[in-house]
Amino acid sequence: MSNEGKAEDISPLQSGDGQQERSQVAAAHWGGPIGEQYRKMKEHAETYPYVWGSYILVYGGFGLWLTYRWRKLRKTEDRVRGLQERLRKLVEAEKSTSSATVTEQSPNSASLTDKLPSSSADKATK
Repeated sequence: MSNEGKAEDISPLQSGDGQQERSQVAAAHWGGPIGEQYRKMKEHAETYPYVWGSYILVYGGFGLWLTYRWRKLRKTEDRVRGLQERLRKLVEAEKSTSSATVTEQSPNSASLTDKLPSSSADKATK
């Protein structure tokens, strides 16, 4: 019986040492905890396939919806940027033509002011 007690005392110590070595190796490598987590998830998925199917359906649908909305937002922003660019170019073109027209009209503006009183007088007499 004393031999059996010693064997029992030795086996837990040996298994504890093995676990310490494994934990040290696992701590040294990131693959250990990740592999362990993957194994647990795989067993759970094999045990409860409908639960994981519902996860995939719900979160996959949510991801698809978010992707759709994101792409729609990006397309809308691109369209708005294009319209803003067109508007900016039109405003610049209008300013440049109006400034060119103003500079051309400035010498004629004196002759227009001379003609305005006579035309207003003509309207007053009619």
